[in-house]
Amino acid sequence: MIGFATVLILAFIGIPLGFSMLTVGVGFFALLRGFDPAMIMAGQTISSMAANDALSVVPMFILMGTFIYRANLAEELYDAAHSLLGHRKGGLAYATVLASAGFAAISGSSIATAATMTKVAMPPMRRRGYSDSLASGCVSSAGTLGALIPPSVPLLIYGIITQQDIGKLFAAGITPGILLGLLFMTAVWWTVHRNPAKGPAGDYVGWKTRLQRISKVWGVLALFLLVVGGLYSGLFTATEAGGIGAMGALAFASARGKISRRTLLEALVEAGRTTAMIFIIAFGGLVFANFITMSGLTTTLVAWIQSLHLPTIGVILVIVLIYVVLGSLMEAISMMLLTVPVFAAVVQPLGVDLIWFGIFIAMMIEIGLIHPPVGMNVFMVKAVMPELSVRTIFAGTIPFLVASVVALALIIAFPSIPLWPLQFMR
Repeated sequence: MIGFATVLILAFIGIPLGFSMLTVGVGFFALLRGFDPAMIMAGQTISSMAANDALSVVPMFILMGTFIYRANLAEELYDAAHSLLGHRKGGLAYATVLASAGFAAISGSSIATAATMTKVAMPPMRRRGYSDSLASGCVSSAGTLGALIPPSVPLLIYGIITQQDIGKLFAAGITPGILLGLLFMTAVWWTVHRNPAKGPAGDYVGWKTRLQRISKVWGVLALFLLVVGGLYSGLFTATEAGGIGAMGALAFASARGKISRRTLLEALVEAGRTTAMIFIIAFGGLVFANFITMSGLTTTLVAWIQSLHLPTIGVILVIVLIYVVLGSLMEAISMMLLTVPVFAAVVQPLGVDLIWFGIFIAMMIEIGLIHPPVGMNVFMVKAVMPELSVRTIFAGTIPFLVASVVALALIIAFPSIPLWPLQFMR
C-alpha cells in the first residue's frame, strides 16, 4: 500500500504517472532485493515489452484515428446525424451521441472523441438555445463510448496486459457500446422531457438533404466494417487490422484531399507523441506490477478476499467501489495499468471470464471519465470551451452518469450481453 500511496503522491506533485510507477517500482524492488536485481528486472521487463509485436497495433489504431480526424469526418458525421434527429426536442443532443459513437468507432479514444465533438457540436447547440449543462454534459459523456466501441485503445491495452484475444475483446465491446449509446439517448429524452427549454427542437430537414449528408460518411461504415469485420471473421489478426485500418484511413483522407506532406508529417508526429505517452505509462505500470507481485501483495489480496467468503458478485462490487475511488483521482489508462494485473489475478481463480472482465473494466473507466473530481472528459470539454464552468459540465453529466451505472448493472447482472457475439467468431 505504501507503494501505491507513493505513486499517487509523485503523480500529484507533477511527475508523469509512467515515470512515477517506474521510479517507485525500481526503488521499492531495490529495497527488497537489491539495486542490481532491480535494474535487471526493469531492463528485462521493458525490453521484453518493447519486443512484443502485439504492441504494434496500438500506434496503428492511433494513427488511423489521427488520419480520420484530419479528414474532417467528425463534422460530416454530426451533420448527417443532425439531419436525421435535429428536428426533435433534444435532437442535437441525440445527434451528438450518434456522431460520437461513429467517431469513437474509428478513433478508439474517448478523450479524442470528446475534444473533437466539443468543437463540432457545442457551437450549434448553443446557437439553438440548448442549455450549457445539457450540451456540455452530452458531449463529455458521449465521448466515453470510445472506451467500448472498437477499436478501443483501453481494450487494446487490457488485452496486451492480460494476454487476451484482442479480436474477442473488440467483438465483446460492440453490444455494450450500443446499449450505452441507447441509454445515453434515454438520458437526453428524460432531460428534455422534464424541461423542454433545455433542448428545443430544430428545423425539419428533407430526405433529399438527409441522403446527401449520409452519403458523405460512407467511409466511416466502410472502415469500421473493414477493421472489425475482418477481425470478427478471422480474415486477419488484430495487428494486421491496425495496419489495414491506418492505410485505409490514409487512403480515405487522401481521396478527400485532406492530406499534404505537412499534414501527413503532423499526423505522424501526433500519433507518435500519443503512442510514446501510452508506452511510457505501460513500461512504468509493468515494472510497478512486477514489484507488487514480488512483494506478495497480489497473493495476500487474493487470500484476504477468499477469507471473506464473498460470492463472485461480492468481489466484483468491491472492485467497483475501488474503481469509483480511484476514478476520482486518476486518469483512465494509468488507473487500468496500475490495477488490472492485480484484479485479474483476483478474479481469475473465481472463474470470471477475462473477456467479460475487460468490458467491465472499460465501463468502469467510462464512469471515471465523467465523475468528479477528476473526470478527464469533463476537463477536456473545459479546455476546449474555457468559458464554461466545471460545475456546469459536471451537472450536465449526471443523467449520463446514471445511464452508465445502469449499463454497468446490466452487464454485471447479465454477463451474456457482451459475450454472446463470441459464439459466432471463427
